[in-house]
Amino acid sequence: MNLNNITSLVSESPSASTSKNILTSDVELKGTIKFDTDMIFDGKLDGEVISEGTLTLGKNAVVKGEIRTKSVTIHGSVNGNVTVQERCELKSNAELLGDLKAMRIIIEEGATFIGHSEVTPGKSTSRLTTPTAPTISSQNDSSEDNS
Repeated sequence: MNLNNITSLVSESPSASTSKNILTSDVELKGTIKFDTDMIFDGKLDGEVISEGTLTLGKNAVVKGEIRTKSVTIHGSVNGNVTVQERCELKSNAELLGDLKAMRIIIEEGATFIGHSEVTPGKSTSRLTTPTAPTISSQNDSSEDNS
């Protein structure tokens, strides 16, 4: 197992008591992942991630489902909605196909994001009480009814 790609994602922490959960690229899961602090996930998930912690998706990560965390950094692929209370970062190789809701969004050049985004600066995005934002839609209907 090569942890070089994963360990490069882990920042050195001054506190030894901070634990990081790591699931490498040979992990495939179906269901819900819940954790409390920090997690690095580099495998495949068909399900959802729910946490009050920080999630880092490695470059091999493929998530099909919803992500609801405090913050997330995406290097891999997500096909589903992402709701974070603080910050979402899409790295240059990231692919997000789904809606994104966060207090701060960082999208690097080269990242793919197809969906709607809602940025709520200065307010923490609560995953329990999500206010409905007004929807603005534009339709270009070139067909005419000539009858």
